[in-house]
Amino acid sequence: MDFFEKLGKKATETFNSAAEKTNRIASETKLKLKINDCKSKIKDLYQDIGKVVYQKFVLDGNLEIKEDIEEQLTKISELTDQIEEYEMQILELRDLKQCDSCKNKIERSAKFCPECGAKQPIEEVHEAEIVDNGEDEVNPENENSTEATEEVTAEEVEEENKGE
Repeated sequence: MDFFEKLGKKATETFNSAAEKTNRIASETKLKLKINDCKSKIKDLYQDIGKVVYQKFVLDGNLEIKEDIEEQLTKISELTDQIEEYEMQILELRDLKQCDSCKNKIERSAKFCPECGAKQPIEEVHEAEIVDNGEDEVNPENENSTEATEEVTAEEVEEENKGE
């Protein structure tokens, strides 16, 4: 490879790396906006609940409000679950995970939490994480080419061993 090919390859790798980082940052920003939107909706629901409680107390002098606020409470639970899901996605983007014991953010490869010392479960590699570089593929037109290469390599090793 000459100088310009190497330079072009390095520039392409740098560009791809920068593009990946930009995409990761953009995705994280979108998730943070969704989290803030959910938090805003939760705040509004809390205010609605407060109004219902106050009106019940002032008008009725009665605080039996379970039926009146049940819908808001359900929405708050749903929004809280969504926030948790978005936060887990952000951790994945940052290649982090959450400690099961103390909920601290830790490295994905950590065996123990640096905060509380709890042993972390070993994460299984998912098929989507396995990158196939295509080196193991056999050309259907020339299936014996791999075998011939292996035989030559074995013969070369035997010759080298005899010479020593």
